[in-house]
Amino acid sequence: MRAREITLIVNDATHRVAVEPRRTLVDVLREDLRLTGTHVGCEHGVCGACTVLVDGDPVRACLMFAVQADDRTVRTVEGLADGDTLHPLQQAFVDHHALQCGFCTPGFLMLVVGVLERHPDLPDEALIEVLSSNLCRCTGYHGLVAAVRAYATQIRGTQVRRG
Repeated sequence: MRAREITLIVNDATHRVAVEPRRTLVDVLREDLRLTGTHVGCEHGVCGACTVLVDGDPVRACLMFAVQADDRTVRTVEGLADGDTLHPLQQAFVDHHALQCGFCTPGFLMLVVGVLERHPDLPDEALIEVLSSNLCRCTGYHGLVAAVRAYATQIRGTQVRRG
């Protein structure tokens, strides 16, 4: 197949990449751009380990062809922290012991950030439903739920203070 040149705006940096049309976004992120924080799990869109934000929406990068992301904004887990300062959700994961092996963590982080940036007032029941779309084999989800609730409370409080 012939490679096609695309433009990806990843974590605020513009990249021109030649890709074959059959290559997935997760493969281009990991192999071409060396952004290995996005993990490859099931490669069927089931586990959520490869979740990234495309134009602000959570997307399973294993199910999206890289050419579909041409001229779109992609945010990966590498784009969350500000230097050595963790993103508030990352800090909540640490504070609430929401990670063990860490394999699923980037997918959960991107899923939750994407959902709560657009819907900060989502009720707890809906947040739990959102979390259920990604899989973790280690934690039993208690720490994950606690971390997400803490982060949601924090951003809701910030929103109230601003408004």
